[in-house]
Amino acid sequence: MESIKEIFKTGYGPSSSHTMGPRKAAEIFRKNNPGIIKARVTLFGSLAATGKGHMTDKAILESMRPVPTEIIWQPDIFLPAHPNGIRFEALDKAGQVRELWTTYSIGGGDISDSGKRDTTASIYPIDTMSDILQWCETNGRNLWEFVEMHEAPDLWDYLSEAWKVMQEAIERGIDAEGVLPGRLNLARKASSYHTKAGSFKGTLARRAFTFAYALAVAEENASGGKIVTAPTCGSCGVVPAVLYLLKTQYDFNDKKILRGLATAGLIGNLIKTNASISGAEVGCQGEVGSASSMAAAAAEQMFGGTPGQIEYAASIAMEHFLGLTCDPLLGLVQIPCIERNAFGAARALDANMYALLSDGKHLVSFDRVLQAMKQTGHDLPRIYKETAEGGLAALGIR
Repeated sequence: MESIKEIFKTGYGPSSSHTMGPRKAAEIFRKNNPGIIKARVTLFGSLAATGKGHMTDKAILESMRPVPTEIIWQPDIFLPAHPNGIRFEALDKAGQVRELWTTYSIGGGDISDSGKRDTTASIYPIDTMSDILQWCETNGRNLWEFVEMHEAPDLWDYLSEAWKVMQEAIERGIDAEGVLPGRLNLARKASSYHTKAGSFKGTLARRAFTFAYALAVAEENASGGKIVTAPTCGSCGVVPAVLYLLKTQYDFNDKKILRGLATAGLIGNLIKTNASISGAEVGCQGEVGSASSMAAAAAEQMFGGTPGQIEYAASIAMEHFLGLTCDPLLGLVQIPCIERNAFGAARALDANMYALLSDGKHLVSFDRVLQAMKQTGHDLPRIYKETAEGGLAALGIR
């Protein structure tokens, strides 16, 4: 497994696979072709199907500026390596192709020429939960200590900056009002939810604040704001909402939160390595499902759960998102994506409590849940995986 820093990337929304990845690819192509006169970029499959709603073209054109660039959309052509194919062509004055590069946006803001993740960048000696739990038991350590032992010395500084950006996104989102960009004309809800949450008490107040925090980040992402992938842009509100709730309602300090964030990153890394965090590849179970699993593990650790209970919390959260389709209305990361962030955060807290009441023993391990998630994602028809052709997306708007 690679560094958990690859799980938590700071960038601008609304999509890690459709905005951050293509922007990164365009920057690389522009850098590698300094004398380019004009360019042509072809988007394939899911990248083309929902690219306009995700501002894919805007991200590419901004990165290619001032080079004149033509965008071609091919939503019905899926390249064999991955659903999110992208082809760059450098053209001469006569329009002839001088340089050609095909790559793939594979989720979480990552790109790959093979359509697969690079395993050569691994810094962890083991990559299954069962082996990590065995390591914890043998060494009397917790999951965050396993992360600390294998990451670079700047890990805590990196996570501290990620946590800072997460909090800023919540605070901006709570203050913001108005309508999100796009044809849905969707009104922001975080501000009103936060105001109403203040009139409740106890459990109801905590649940309402959880919703407000998740909505705040998800709405910031949908507007192209600065967020942290956790593990993707489309699911970026789940982990911050849970951690911010634990800070503001339970008085956890930042040191405890950063350790929780490290554990969340480990869970995300295991999912990314053994299954997928790409909505185009496995549906929304890979995005909001993964985020909920990460947040549940972080909360479980912070509330004193054992490594076994942390594993159980992560399993529960993912189990109950199995088969979740990726079906954004008009290809926008708004409906049902924003609400799913709120419910993903709430589900994480439920999984945390359920596991905390247990002894950590359960029948289906986290590793097996990931196997099921990966297979389920591959079995889902293509129209339910970020093409905006199935599920809620097929209903259109009136």
